[in-house]
Amino acid sequence: MSDLGGITGLAAVVLSLGIPMALMYTHYRVKKLKADERMAAIARGVAVPFEEPLPPAARSRKAAILLISGAIGFMAAFAAVGAIESEPGAWAAAAFGLVPLAVGLGYLLDFTLARREAHSQ
Repeated sequence: MSDLGGITGLAAVVLSLGIPMALMYTHYRVKKLKADERMAAIARGVAVPFEEPLPPAARSRKAAILLISGAIGFMAAFAAVGAIESEPGAWAAAAFGLVPLAVGLGYLLDFTLARREAHSQ
């Protein structure tokens, strides 16, 4: 049985390091392929429109929506486990959803203030 514990630990380490590395490599390859495609189009004389980056207010709004919805889902999942299983630890885990919820609300506040600032100028 101790052999299985060593394999499990090895798998955990390999996956915890391997998955982020694979994601970074994939992101790099996609950016490189897009740049190569753009350069080939420019070399052929095709007009290539540049993508406008999202303004800061839109990034804040997107981050707020994702964090708030993720936090609500996290809290709801652990609350359901706590209600179904009568597990007090699940309610404590659901409380950790307040962290991304608070960050999401901060981003939402940032979006609101940035929009108000843009309209006042």
